[in-house]
Amino acid sequence: MDIRFLESFVQVVELGSIAEAARTLHLTPTAISMRIKALEDQVHTRLIERAGRTVMPTESGTKILAQAKLILAEVDVLNSLATNDELPAGPLTLGAIPSVMNGMLPAMLRKWIQKHRNIQILIEPAASTILYQRVIQNQLDAAILTKPLFELPKTCHWQLLRTDTIILLTPASTPPKAPFDIIRENPFIRYDRRVVGGKMVDDYLKAHDIVPETILELDGINHIADLVKNGLGVAILPSSAAHGIQDPAVLQYKLPGPTPTRSIGLLWLRSTARKGLVQEFGKIAL
Repeated sequence: MDIRFLESFVQVVELGSIAEAARTLHLTPTAISMRIKALEDQVHTRLIERAGRTVMPTESGTKILAQAKLILAEVDVLNSLATNDELPAGPLTLGAIPSVMNGMLPAMLRKWIQKHRNIQILIEPAASTILYQRVIQNQLDAAILTKPLFELPKTCHWQLLRTDTIILLTPASTPPKAPFDIIRENPFIRYDRRVVGGKMVDDYLKAHDIVPETILELDGINHIADLVKNGLGVAILPSSAAHGIQDPAVLQYKLPGPTPTRSIGLLWLRSTARKGLVQEFGKIAL
């Protein structure tokens, strides 16, 4: 059985689309369809079917999906071990939250390229909640994200990279006052309360009995900073991300303590096939 047939089948099922699977695997939809047909011929049963605009696994397809993933994972392990180098073969698939992409990650990548130019890194930007799930499902080798508020499973390893607090951002045209007065007297742009950093901001405001006039709420630190820069309101953001915003149109204020903290770190499964690569990246990241 050609392992590429299994890879195409898994991608089609997970993405719900032959076209999306083709884009992910850098193939044509016709090539993906031919692979699925070849696999179905080998197992003598249909594995996928259309449900409206999406593609779903048949009952037989659902039965073999988990085993197909296990086989692909074992092949991945085999390929990583089959190298003459001390480190497993690349690429290293790494997730990163947007604030890291624009903050600490470029310096890490420069160090990696200087030391391991022959080992490629594939980077996937996403929110912490998404990256966590992709690491747990073994779809990423590791991710740099905000540590979840719940206890991590024992199957995971966590390496702390940075701890930061929160800071107030205002348009440069905002009259200087005490931070709490600024928050109360100006339109407020909320950092999404569904993410760790946004909940941290919300908890801080509640602890100080501040109910701002919220006009917008969104995820994406850089997007929020742009809205502040354009005079739409003030915002509270994690300090490590906010310090990367160097613009004369934006002012930063330190907030009265005690202020909450969040942890940014590297998360990976202890059983990942490329654990050696992840640990090497962790050394460079410190």
